[in-house]
Amino acid sequence: MDHIAGHIPFLRRYARALTGNQTTGDAYAAAVLEAMIADPATIPDPSAARVEMFRMFHGIWTSSGAPVADEERGRAAKVQEHLKSLTPGTREALLLHSMEDFAPAHVAEIIGASVEEAEKLIRIGQEELASSARGKVLIIEDEPVISLDLENIVTEAGHAVFGVAQTHEEALQVGTDGRPDLILADIRLADESSGIDAVNDLLKAHGDLPVIFITAYPERLLTGEKPEPAFLITKPFRTEQVLSAISQAMFFSSTETLA
Repeated sequence: MDHIAGHIPFLRRYARALTGNQTTGDAYAAAVLEAMIADPATIPDPSAARVEMFRMFHGIWTSSGAPVADEERGRAAKVQEHLKSLTPGTREALLLHSMEDFAPAHVAEIIGASVEEAEKLIRIGQEELASSARGKVLIIEDEPVISLDLENIVTEAGHAVFGVAQTHEEALQVGTDGRPDLILADIRLADESSGIDAVNDLLKAHGDLPVIFITAYPERLLTGEKPEPAFLITKPFRTEQVLSAISQAMFFSSTETLA
């Protein structure tokens, strides 16, 4: 199973973005691996491993109830109720395409649909999630060009830019002058400080907030050894990746915190 190891972090990323929760998402990803161990004939060939792993995940996702821990059932119930407002299959198709970078043909193969159906689900997902919640976004990014790009993406999607920071200290100054609805943060900042530390300090000040991390090395945050971000974008990113992550994070946050 060595040839599938490199795909596991990204399967976990997709699972967490889909469920909005690390514990629940990891339970689904683990179910895929357990199925392969139980039946070695299901282990895909190297050339098809990525698509096949996500296809197996989708089969488990659509046929089984969510393995939710007891302490998460209250929030999970709210999320499931919120999901009823969306067209079935749209979030899966959108995440597979925009966050995991699958072409529509591969999305179709994973979810068991035609290419035309997959493209339609992606389009509907973009429209429905974009309109499901709006909020104020704090951007923590030390590269001016990328920061400006993120500002444009945020505002063109109908959100407001709460503020922009380049360092840990600046993030705390800007981020505690009121309360943002979402944090979009790079991992390494201008003064070699940590975006993760900045976010953790802001969460201590504000309580639970949705967070999206941006990094050129996502596998470093997908080790399974400690609490991990539910939403993680890989540099260099595409506009639709950022839009999808913001929409997903806002969607789940709106079950509890956003008006």
